[in-house]
Amino acid sequence: MRFWILTIAAFPLCAQTPSPAPQVTRPPAAAINELGTRGAGPRATVKGPVPRRPDGKPDLAGVWNPDSNFIGDIRRALKPGETLPIQPWAQTLRDKRRSKEDPEANCLPTGVPRMAPYPWSIAESGKVLFFVFEGNIHSWRQIFMDGRAHPKDPNPTWYGHSVGHWEGDTLVVDTIGFNDKFWFDFEGHPHTDKLHTIERYTRTDLGTLVNEVTIDDPGAYTKPFTITSINRLEPSGDLMEYICQENNKDVSHIDGPAHLE
Repeated sequence: MRFWILTIAAFPLCAQTPSPAPQVTRPPAAAINELGTRGAGPRATVKGPVPRRPDGKPDLAGVWNPDSNFIGDIRRALKPGETLPIQPWAQTLRDKRRSKEDPEANCLPTGVPRMAPYPWSIAESGKVLFFVFEGNIHSWRQIFMDGRAHPKDPNPTWYGHSVGHWEGDTLVVDTIGFNDKFWFDFEGHPHTDKLHTIERYTRTDLGTLVNEVTIDDPGAYTKPFTITSINRLEPSGDLMEYICQENNKDVSHIDGPAHLE
């Protein structure tokens, strides 16, 4: 069974021995990008040119390891010198949240842009791209690439309604229709159902997928802001079965504040 040594108190694990006392830990900013997900050793670096599809567009297929900044604290993914433009009520809510309340710790989907600390993959079928996540419930997103518009009144969901298109070598994913249930990160930063995200995926070489996300949520933030993650290719090329709900014993042992300040 896979587990994360640095995040054992921060994320749900299955069939683990209960901890003797509550505790809350945080992975260092670069920890998840520096460690491989198949063990505690250093992550292998995958080198090579960007693969191309028959139509000349970059081939984004593969299994990717997520950036730690999209797991622990999205403030680390801001541009240097920027601060999170959070509204006072949202900051108060974030400060009150406790780790055991985290939907991701309770085996629910991460939403967007948050990632669980497990690999994810991109697959294509016709005019739809699928993002498949190993963590939690093997959840998935579908990105419609057939030119359709968003529905006028989408049903609020964990991953929203996503449409995509190419701008040169960059895949642009526009998403609305979110519910307000997921947290942006383990720190507990909230959002509302007014959330609108635009993700820009660029494969800069064989082993690197950069994702720049613009977050626009006038319900919880004073202005749009942009965060960036760097996903690294998983050399094994496989997703493992991980069922968070199966014998999940962690939640009762992470009853601390969802933040350290």
